[in-house]
Amino acid sequence: MECSGKHIWNRCTRETLLGLTVDKPDEQIRKQVLDNWDHIAKPIDGLGRFETLTAQIGAIQRTDQIDLAKKVVLIFCADNGIVEEGISQSGQEVTAAVAAKMGEKKSAVGKMAAVIGADTIPIDIGINQKESIPGVLDKKIRCGTGNFRVEPAMTEDEAIRAVFTGIEMVSDCKKAGYRILATGEMGIGNTTTSSAVAAVLLGCDVEEVTGRGAGLSEERLLHKKQVIAEAINKYELKQADALSVLKTVGGLDIAGLAGVCIGGALFHLPVILDGVISMSAALLAERIVPGTKAYLLASHKGKEPAVERLTRELELKPVIDGEMALGEGTGAVMMLSLLDVALSVYQNRTTFPELQIKQYERYLER
Repeated sequence: MECSGKHIWNRCTRETLLGLTVDKPDEQIRKQVLDNWDHIAKPIDGLGRFETLTAQIGAIQRTDQIDLAKKVVLIFCADNGIVEEGISQSGQEVTAAVAAKMGEKKSAVGKMAAVIGADTIPIDIGINQKESIPGVLDKKIRCGTGNFRVEPAMTEDEAIRAVFTGIEMVSDCKKAGYRILATGEMGIGNTTTSSAVAAVLLGCDVEEVTGRGAGLSEERLLHKKQVIAEAINKYELKQADALSVLKTVGGLDIAGLAGVCIGGALFHLPVILDGVISMSAALLAERIVPGTKAYLLASHKGKEPAVERLTRELELKPVIDGEMALGEGTGAVMMLSLLDVALSVYQNRTTFPELQIKQYERYLER
């Protein structure tokens, strides 16, 4: 891919981005992994969806010798100008404060990732401060987006650069030997930007996909919905393409995450989505580069109302139903731990002959 080299993303264009194409996962490998599961001493489909999920991962990695030993959570941190409109409980200073803890591996996602041996890479793609943060990778496009109630969130060039930053991160991770990626984010106001993106791309009413975020009152939730609806009408976004939606009401974290999804498809790495922000980014990625969704796995349902609509559109089924709303990539990390447990059965398989029992026969197709 012409724009995947170091720093080349700065010169990428709309035409380059929209011209990207991805290969389908390897269907023969998928079938081989499923057959391998059937030869393990257990009931047919005994591990349920974890058998089909690992088969999907094998098809993505192009091998039935599935290896998830080296894993990483990419956490995109950015501020959103729409916070000026009072759509969140917290101010932008919280984004930098939490990112700093991520740099120290002391935020929730850092602590959880350490338990399962996953690395975390927090990335400043748009925090509203000029100073760098120790332990946080500096990929800043600009110091926060504009207030989309007043002006578009960013320029098209900035949106494209942010997407290619995500693709570049996946390229670097592939070279570093990572076998699976998880998505995370931090940015006050990003349930507003993700709801705006979701409402337009799904073609539904704002009320259907807008939730309380970090905990809004009924009055402020109503205000949040009004702000989003006004912007969609102001910029006539209902007929706009995905990139135009992103630059107008999206966020830099969403753009970077969309790039990670596309990068996963380009470089054959499975990508685990976290909550509503990464799922909105995933739908953007699929609209920009069709076929990307085949490389994605949904971790959890979350509490935001947009999740159900987004996963249905992406044809994904979240595994965890824990009413989580923490963000940072914490749900994706939990999913990684479940995959590790399931793969312990697959990688260290006990066969029917070893137990001297007859193998179960499959009567129903998967």
